[in-house]
Amino acid sequence: MRTVISAEQQQIPWMVEDANIIGSCVHCGMCTATCPTFVLLGDELDSPRGRIYLIKSLLEANEPASRDFVTHIDRCLSCLSCRTTCPSEVDYMRLVDHARAHIDETYQRPWRDQLIRGFLAAILPYPKRLRRVFALGILVRPPALLLMRLLPPSLMPARIRAGLRLLPRSLPRVEEPTAASPAKGSKPRMRVTILAGCAQSVLAPEINRAAASLLAKLGCEVLTVPASGCCGALTHHLGREAESQTIMRRLIDDWWPLTQSAGGLDRIVITTSGCGTVVKDWGYLLKDDPNYADKARHLASLTRDVTEVISELCPDGRLPLVKERPADLPQRIAYHSACSLQHGQEIKDGPARLLTAAGFTVTPVAESHLCCGSAGTYNLLQPVIAEQLRDRKIGNILAGKPDAIAAGNLGCMTQLASATDLPIYHIVKLLDRVID
Repeated sequence: MRTVISAEQQQIPWMVEDANIIGSCVHCGMCTATCPTFVLLGDELDSPRGRIYLIKSLLEANEPASRDFVTHIDRCLSCLSCRTTCPSEVDYMRLVDHARAHIDETYQRPWRDQLIRGFLAAILPYPKRLRRVFALGILVRPPALLLMRLLPPSLMPARIRAGLRLLPRSLPRVEEPTAASPAKGSKPRMRVTILAGCAQSVLAPEINRAAASLLAKLGCEVLTVPASGCCGALTHHLGREAESQTIMRRLIDDWWPLTQSAGGLDRIVITTSGCGTVVKDWGYLLKDDPNYADKARHLASLTRDVTEVISELCPDGRLPLVKERPADLPQRIAYHSACSLQHGQEIKDGPARLLTAAGFTVTPVAESHLCCGSAGTYNLLQPVIAEQLRDRKIGNILAGKPDAIAAGNLGCMTQLASATDLPIYHIVKLLDRVID
C-alpha cells in the first residue's frame, strides 16, 4: 500500500516512518477477524485496515485531523490483537500512537471531551492526587448510584455512569514500596526493583507486596525507589506526548542511580502489564532525546513482566511449592490474558503454565485474544463499547466454570470486577501463597 507524501513531509520523521509502515500492509484483512471494535461494530473504518486507510489519507492530504478521523481512532483500544494476527507484521502500534499525537496537536475537541481528558491526565498519573479524588468519589458514590438508577440515561452521561461503576468501595492504607531480601546467608540471584506505579499503588499496593515476597523467596534482592510512580503510559495513550515523556524522564531519574550502585540492577519488574508494554518501548519513545535516549534504552532492556522473571528464576518450569496448600485458595482458575501482555509483549502461555505448575487447574476461556474493554482509560472514554466487550469476556470466562479469575493487569481486574462476583486475583498473589 503506497503512500505519497510531499518533500516537506519527508523532513518530518514520524510521517516518513508512517508512510513506510503503511507500505508493508498488503490489505489482506486478516486483522479484521481479531479486532474487537470490528467484531462488535462491523464497520471497516473501525478495523485496523480501515484505520490504516484513514491515516494514509490524512498523510497524503497533509491536513489536520477531522472529526471522522478522530471518531475511528478514538474507538481503537490499542489492544494490538491485530499485530499478533498480521502476517506482514505491520507496526500498527506506531501508526495509532502517531495518529493520537497528531489529533492532540491539530484537532479541537468538544469542551466536554477536553475536560475529561485533561482531568484524567492531571489526576491518574499522580498517586496523591488520585487518592484524594477516589476518597471524594467513595463519599459521593452511594447517592450518585441511587441517582443513576432513578434518572434517565440522557441526564447522566455514559461516561459518568461508567466512572461510578468503576470507583472502589474503599481504599487501602498508604504503603511505601516494599523492599525484600532472600533468605539470610543467601547470595542474591538477582537485584531487582518493582515499578510502584500510579493507580495500582493507590488501589492495590498488596500486589507489589506479594511480588516482593515471591521474588525474595526465589532468591532476589528487591530494591526500592521511594519516588517511583507513573511510567507515562496513561498520558502516552491519550496522545499527550510531551507530558508523557516528562513523566518517563522523571522515572528514569529515579531508577538510574540503582544501575550505578554497587551490585547494579539486573531487572526492572512490572506487575501491571499495560505499564510493561510502554516501559519496554522507552528506547524508541525517547530516542530523540540526547540526554535520556541511552538511559531509556538500557532501562527498557532490563524490564520484564513479573511472570517472565519468575520463569527466568525457575527455568525448568518447576516451582518450589509449600508442603501444605492453603485451604482457602480456589482451585479452578480462569486466566485472563491482558492484551498488553499477550499482544503488546508477546507473553502468551507463560503465566498460565506457572499457574498449572503451582497446582491450579486453568479453565478454558474462548476468544481469549479479544480485549475486556479496559484498555487504560478506554472504559471511561468509550464506555458503551467497553461494557459490551466486558460482558462478552465475562460470558466466555464463566463458561469454563472457574472458582476465580487471575490476571496480570490491574485495569483488567477492575473492569472484570464491575460485572462479576467471582473473586479476582493478581497472579502473583496466588503464586506467593503456594511458593515456599
